[in-house]
Amino acid sequence: MNNSPGSKQSGVSVLTGPQIARNRQLEGKRVAMVTYSPYPDDPRPRRAIDALRGEGMTVDLICLAQGNSQKQETSGGLEVLRVPMKHRRGGKLNYAFQYGSFILISSLIFAWRSFTRRYDLVYVHNMPDILVLSALVPKALGAKVILDLHDPMPELMTTIFNLDKESFSVRLIRRMEKWSIARTNLVVTVNLACKHIFSARSCKPEKIAVVMNAPDSRIFPFRAAPEQPTAQQDAAKSFVFMYHGSLVERNGLDLAVEALALAREGMPTSELRVYGPSTPFLERVMETVKAKGMQDIVHYFGPRRLEDLVREIDGCDVGVIPNQRNPFTDINTPTRIFEYLAIGKPVIAPSTPGIQDYFNEESLVFFEAGNAQDLAKQMQYAYSHRDHLIEIARKGQQIYLAHTWEQERQTLLCGVSKILDERVTDRQFQ
Repeated sequence: MNNSPGSKQSGVSVLTGPQIARNRQLEGKRVAMVTYSPYPDDPRPRRAIDALRGEGMTVDLICLAQGNSQKQETSGGLEVLRVPMKHRRGGKLNYAFQYGSFILISSLIFAWRSFTRRYDLVYVHNMPDILVLSALVPKALGAKVILDLHDPMPELMTTIFNLDKESFSVRLIRRMEKWSIARTNLVVTVNLACKHIFSARSCKPEKIAVVMNAPDSRIFPFRAAPEQPTAQQDAAKSFVFMYHGSLVERNGLDLAVEALALAREGMPTSELRVYGPSTPFLERVMETVKAKGMQDIVHYFGPRRLEDLVREIDGCDVGVIPNQRNPFTDINTPTRIFEYLAIGKPVIAPSTPGIQDYFNEESLVFFEAGNAQDLAKQMQYAYSHRDHLIEIARKGQQIYLAHTWEQERQTLLCGVSKILDERVTDRQFQ
């Protein structure tokens, strides 16, 4: 949830954070981790690994291979095993086949290794939820299990496939979610909205820890909002709205283009810069841009490495999160909001529950999700009220500073310590 797919990375992660005294209880513990995504591209597993290794734990990771990445590599307490499967988007049966194959492979690997390595912890990243099956043998031999629910699958599948929430497929996914959670010692998820959903239908809230997808401060170092509006210092300078991330329908780039078309007469020096891997959806949006004669104010720059993305954010005036309205975006708290705020940039975002759990109208510029006219109105407001934008960015930064990765990391490590404490029984998390 909430990753920033407008960026890309490669190779084993070698970032190291500030030197903090290790938790002696965790030092030397063995972790088996599995994720149906490539490493180190997916930031949530990458940072979980960095946090665990930082405490002296060793990690065996099973993940997807991507491109020319090595099938197996070892680096400083981390062994990565990459499964050569191509992650293809498609219909429900295609998802089921890919997930099933990956679950079987990871289950066999962890079962075999459990008899020689005796894992203390199995850390499972969804999707799918039932990837927790790969933990059954290690759990039977005494390992504790964490299920990190990046996204609620029923809501995401409802959105992707336009399914009714009471359809057979969605009801089956809900049952699998509950079954999977029941086989864990701790559930980790990304925000309060997801915690409320999972605790309402699958487990008690005490079993769930919220670890938000805050930006890595080693890549996104905090910069206070500027004293003066950047574009206002030069009347001829473009006023830059920026979008970065996955270029899919639910994230609403088409809505941003439509809003800019409605608002551009009152914003003569505005432009929209777009970053992220190309998709068929993007191609359709750029055809619309051409048809509307907006090629001079809508520019697509492709994907960027995280380190380079910081520079692009620094060159914009406002970040835009133009989400469409659907069950998934209603509960999402996009990491992109925090990435803009970390660099001191104000953000226009939808007034959805997943965002309003943390922000109010003093800390973000809100628009009604899916409403191009309202988004156009807020873009015009941002363009015309640049002094106020600075105040909004400062208020937003106060909220960001309450949810930095350093704090979220400690929440994760406290949860790990708690379930590995021999005095804590599984019943305390049921």
